[in-house]
Amino acid sequence: VHQNKLDFFCKLGYSKQDICKVLENLGQEALEDDVLKELIRMGSKPQALESQTQPSSLKLIARGSCSTSPGLKWLGEDDRDSTDHLRPIVIDGSNVAMSHGNKEVFSCRGIQLAVDWFRAQGHTYIKVFVPLWRKEPPRQDSPIADQHILEELEKQSILVYTPSRKVKGKRVVCYDDRYIVKVAYEKDGVIVSNDHYRDLQNENPEWKWFIEQRLLMYSFVSNRFMPPDDPLGRHGPTLRNFLSKKPVLPEPKWQPCPYGKKCTYGNKCKFYHPERLHQAQLSVADELRAKIKVPLSLGKEGKLTRSP
Repeated sequence: VHQNKLDFFCKLGYSKQDICKVLENLGQEALEDDVLKELIRMGSKPQALESQTQPSSLKLIARGSCSTSPGLKWLGEDDRDSTDHLRPIVIDGSNVAMSHGNKEVFSCRGIQLAVDWFRAQGHTYIKVFVPLWRKEPPRQDSPIADQHILEELEKQSILVYTPSRKVKGKRVVCYDDRYIVKVAYEKDGVIVSNDHYRDLQNENPEWKWFIEQRLLMYSFVSNRFMPPDDPLGRHGPTLRNFLSKKPVLPEPKWQPCPYGKKCTYGNKCKFYHPERLHQAQLSVADELRAKIKVPLSLGKEGKLTRSP
């Protein structure tokens, strides 16, 4: 808490010495508003404001310069991680584990494969939802493989257990699908599952659109997690753009004209003509008309000049 507050007020331009003094007086649990009031009361000013009050010759620095002057540092953009452009990932743990176990065994190894794949892509926010009763010892009617993986992912703050309890010997389970969709919707992320969540689509129209546009299906091929390259179909975005907050548009690929130089469509041709890059793309008929109009106009001007 102390370090977070120290970093916050340092970004505003206050000196570490003044911040530490205020935190010692008010305590480490003091609110940020109270700390700011105390800094103002002490007469402490941000470094950028102090540089403005002092008579000094300010120099304009081009954007993108390597200069790291303390007066301009807190005014600039924060140095963010390059992975911030990737969407958060919310994994349906039960669906992934049962899919990897061929719908017979709850295979925790499948969850680990999916998490490793998204980590390799650079995603930092990955959450896996699994019902709490999966921590219980496996039974014949619900076998579990590699259950220790759940403990490891829980220690890494990746796996989240949805609540469940027993009432008079019967297990009461909360609907984990609602957790998955709700968190992914609030985080504006991607749902990793082969389930369509049709009941939740009918429950909330906003969730319906979100599930249709942000559901990432997958397959397991020889212990390899493989999402499709076209998550929304052939005419949809690529997998890279689907997982990115700022999609990159591909460069247009023009199909060359099958007629080549023999094409007579001119500028009406929808295909690519490399030989017409620096030429006016007129049709053959338009070119002939343009050539004919020039001598006719000259002849008319000649008659007009002779008449007087």
